Amino acid sequence: MVTTTDRLNSPGSSQPDPASSRLYDDDFYRWTQVMAEALRSRNWSALDIENLVEEVESLGRQQRQELRNRLGVLLGHLLKWEFQPEQRSRSWLSTIRVQRLDIAALLEDNPSLKASLQEILERGYRKGVVLAEGETGLEPRTFPEICSYRLEDVLDDDFYPGETSDFS
Repeated sequence: MVTTTDRLNSPGSSQPDPASSRLYDDDFYRWTQVMAEALRSRNWSALDIENLVEEVESLGRQQRQELRNRLGVLLGHLLKWEFQPEQRSRSWLSTIRVQRLDIAALLEDNPSLKASLQEILERGYRKGVVLAEGETGLEPRTFPEICSYRLEDVLDDDFYPGETSDFS
């Protein structure tokens, strides 16, 4: 009896199916449908392993990038909130709240990202500074070179740096 493991470890199984590889380059969406059907039907010989591995790894990178982007937007708005208090608005408040909700959901769906959260925060901070500089017109030296907010505070629904306002 041949098992799934035997099929996956058979000599020809690591070689991409030439037709699948061409489809990957010519019609990515169709390739995803063909690969999904091959997986569903356990048709291991039809799998384009090389490209499947690449795509699975890419999905993981996308989750990490989404977290970094959301943190960047959140940090940019926290910086604007702190350094331009006279411009505070309901729009800024909504953006802060939505980003926190989306970050919490992303971390709930991908708990292993929590281990890298501090590093991702530091990289996201640089994006946040660029956003705050561009939207406030304040000089770059206005903002701290490294993130002065604690990770716990950034994610805390009740944290708004600087003076309180009618919006918070």
